[in-house]
Amino acid sequence: MKVLVYGSLNIDIVFTVDHIVLPGETISSASFERNAGGKGANQAAALAKAGLDVFMAGKIGIDGEFLLRVLNAYGVDTSNVSVYEGSTGNALIQVDRNGQNSIVLYAGGNGDINTLEIERVISSFDAGDFIIMQNEISCTKEIIIAAKKRDLKIHLNPSPYNEKIETLPLEAVDCFFVNELEGASLAGLPKDTPFADVLDNLTGRFPGSEIILTAGKKGAYYGLNDARKYVGIVDVPVVDTTGAGDTFTGYFLAARAKGFVIREALEVASKASSIAVSRKGAMDSVPFAKEVFL
Repeated sequence: MKVLVYGSLNIDIVFTVDHIVLPGETISSASFERNAGGKGANQAAALAKAGLDVFMAGKIGIDGEFLLRVLNAYGVDTSNVSVYEGSTGNALIQVDRNGQNSIVLYAGGNGDINTLEIERVISSFDAGDFIIMQNEISCTKEIIIAAKKRDLKIHLNPSPYNEKIETLPLEAVDCFFVNELEGASLAGLPKDTPFADVLDNLTGRFPGSEIILTAGKKGAYYGLNDARKYVGIVDVPVVDTTGAGDTFTGYFLAARAKGFVIREALEVASKASSIAVSRKGAMDSVPFAKEVFL
């Protein structure tokens, strides 16, 4: 089995601030960093750090070639990442004193994916291989259709959630990763709907698809048809929540690939996420397998 992450690669520009800046306000930053990021790249790094052979597909500009070096250092195969003449995607990130973040995205190469690239990439994978996607690149619909034709196992993290999601062939998705807000939006329910009700709605809407719903400090839920699982968090001091969901996704899939049952995989993913939020950064904060699989 091969694992393909078809997703975003960003240059993360991170400001450490006392609080998230308000409209019309100017504040000072305690620090400034330029890091490798993007939900796709973060998830690829998490999967690789967890011990899987991972392939990354996407698009960057020449300004983002350092992203490939970072991913290669973690063991990610980046031969399916295209380099074009435009700019790499950028993320402007504010991290406040409580470790919460606010993010502004510029698509760059992430918004320039085309069908010729998709066909070339997907043709290298076979039935039963995994593909993981998010909602930070163009042509997600075309990728899902191409992956379904090759009978790949399709995993979707619909983040950031927007109106584009409902235009996708969601019935083709084998596994959804959502947080509490994304889950409620996908279910068409108010954001304060109890998690159990959101899960029931999603498993009813997508029979046969796995639903993993992460709820921050309130733990993580799993649903598949009538099956339900839940695990709590590993409570640690929070430094930076950036990339926590990507870490959870990567480690859950890695644990399942290693033969862990659902509850064990949820526990592994929860532990990995707790380590990630106790550190600064996105993919840099993702723990290595030896820190999680004891």
